Amino acid sequence: MARVYLSLGSNVEPVRYLRVALDALRGRFGALDISPAYRSAAVGFDGADFINLAVSLDTDLSPEALNDWLHALEDRNGRRRDVPRYADRTLDVDIVLYDDLVTQGPGHLDIPRKELKHAFVLKPITDIAPQLRHPVNGRTMAELWAEFPAESEPLVVESL
Repeated sequence: MARVYLSLGSNVEPVRYLRVALDALRGRFGALDISPAYRSAAVGFDGADFINLAVSLDTDLSPEALNDWLHALEDRNGRRRDVPRYADRTLDVDIVLYDDLVTQGPGHLDIPRKELKHAFVLKPITDIAPQLRHPVNGRTMAELWAEFPAESEPLVVESL
């Protein structure tokens, strides 16, 4: 079994779609560790604020199979792939970390996920796994967050 950390986000009916995603993840993978949810400004385009959170789970799926499963989950929930990459979305679920693997593959598979440099990904993962080490630089999530200029990407805790 692999320990995986996912980033979930939405800026189109986010409470609805994030709850649906969490239910689907629990149904497929069982127990989840779930971070608080945070509201933040859209990155890469002008759009409504996103609500993001992180989840950790154990899986026997390969990174590629998990990525395919997550894409199917997004698609079932109205994710459009015929629009620019940086656009409003009902549901965005990315594999951020998969054990200590470093890999790239089809379907925008990029582990560790480059978005880990943003508050909306780093802070939620730090909340659930502060001692987790980045597989490339060896730093803990807590160390990375302590050095992050939090004022540059403000986060507001949100209720789901």
